[in-house]
Parts: sequence; structure tokens; C-alpha cells
Amino acid sequence: MTDIAEGRDLVLGVDPTGTGELALAWAVDEADRRKVRLRLVTAVPFPHDTQHVDDGPQQDALRQAGKDALRKAAEWAYTRHPDVELTLDLLAGAPAPVLCKLSRRARMVILGSRHLSRMREVLDGSSVVLPVTARAQCPVVVVGDAEHVTQEPAYLVVGVDGSEPSNAAIDLAFREASLRGCALHAVSVWHPPAFSFADDSAARHAQRRMLSEAVAGWSEQFPDVALTHEVIIGHPVEALAEAAEHALALVVGRRGSGGYTGMLLGSVVHGLLHRAHCPLITTPTAPR
Repeated sequence: MTDIAEGRDLVLGVDPTGTGELALAWAVDEADRRKVRLRLVTAVPFPHDTQHVDDGPQQDALRQAGKDALRKAAEWAYTRHPDVELTLDLLAGAPAPVLCKLSRRARMVILGSRHLSRMREVLDGSSVVLPVTARAQCPVVVVGDAEHVTQEPAYLVVGVDGSEPSNAAIDLAFREASLRGCALHAVSVWHPPAFSFADDSAARHAQRRMLSEAVAGWSEQFPDVALTHEVIIGHPVEALAEAAEHALALVVGRRGSGGYTGMLLGSVVHGLLHRAHCPLITTPTAPR
């Protein structure tokens, strides 16, 4: 498989409310690391998307707020990495559909997260994390907490369950670990069935075998990446979040290809968007 979205931009969704500082830092650092252009994007809803009777002044205010947010983000980015190439785009439309459309030709889409509760996230019309993560055609990075760069040795965590989406996550995780010069920890979670009194040793052995087979051969392709792996017993969301507590990022595959509320996103990814305390990287089944 060729490198993901070779030569394409990173796309950062810039929040006009100014709550995406961690996402901006992550995006600028990644653009510098990869030597690619960073596209700063703010989307302003069409007048009929608002609930105001007189949309003219409201649209003017929204556009001005978007321009100000892009300018401030660009100024901050240049102070962090003066050589990074930036483009600034103020686009018309609801933020989630705009970013999903841009994902068709992006290397990655990066978003900040305000860690809304599940109910608030569904009801908050400005929320873009769920729909973009569910529908984007490239990997999506949600940065709600900083990566743990002081951890020695530095490592990424990838969730493995033997499915096609998790195989795509393994592919991406090895490439990201090689790019960063860090280790990779592959984790599979076995969730015992409730009220089961049968001997579960065979099931646990099968889980370990699946994990070993899923990551087999990758170290030959990426000899610079130190790989460890383990099977953890517990709930997938809690176990993966805990395993990645001190990681640079957590990489998981994404099920489904739609669903504004995240119903097609997959319960594990949906849960990790709220629970993970490091950047969460989700990838579609066939990353480009």
C-alpha cells in the first residue's frame, strides 16, 4: 500500500470560538514533521441554516468571526513553525459537511474536542466531531488532550480486533510510529460474556492468537518500529483508553460510513471520543 494521501494537505477545522488550541498545535507540528501544507478551514453556515429572521447582520458577524479565527490561528502557527506552508479558507456551509467533502482529498482531518457529554454532543448543532469522524474519507484526528511527549520511550497504541477496520488501523499505526520514531503497542481487548461460568481459557487463547496473527509481518516491513502487544480483559473502551493513558496517540479503525449522531460510528470509537485522554486517530477501512 502506498503512503496515505501522498502529497496532500492536512486539514484543520478551526473553531471560531477559539477552543481548539491543542488541535492547532498538533496540526502545525504534524505539518512540519511531514513537510506538507496545512489548510486552516472555517465554515460559515448558509443563511437558511440559521434561526435568525434577519440573516444579513448575523452572516456578517459569523464571517468576521471566522476571518478573525483564521488570522489568529495562522499567526500562532507561524510563531510555532515559521516554515510551515499555510492556506486559509473561509467556506460557506455547515462545518461537518464541508470538512467531510474536503476529506476526499486530504491526508488527514484534524479537529479539536470540547469533551461534550453524549447528550450535549447530539443536541449541540455546532458539534462536528461525531459526523466528521463517522463520514470522513481519510483518517480523522480528534485532539481533546495533548499527546504525552515526555513519556519514555514514546509510543502509540493501536486497537486490534481482527476486523478489516482494525487491519487498516494497524497499517496506519505502523506508518505513524515509523514517522515519529516511536514504539507501537498493539492491544486487543477480550470482554468476557456476562454471567458465563464456562472455562474461558480457549477463548482467551484464541484472542491472543488473533492478535499475534494480525500484527505478524509488520515488523519486517517496519523494522525501525519496536512492537509490543497484549490482550487485556475488560470493557474495550475503558481498556483501550487506559492502555493509551500516556501514549502519543491511540489509533483505531472505524466501522460504518455515516450517521450524524454516531450510530454508525461504532460504540467503541464513540466511547473513546469521550474517554480517551490522548489524541484519537480513527481511520476508514481503506485509508488513502
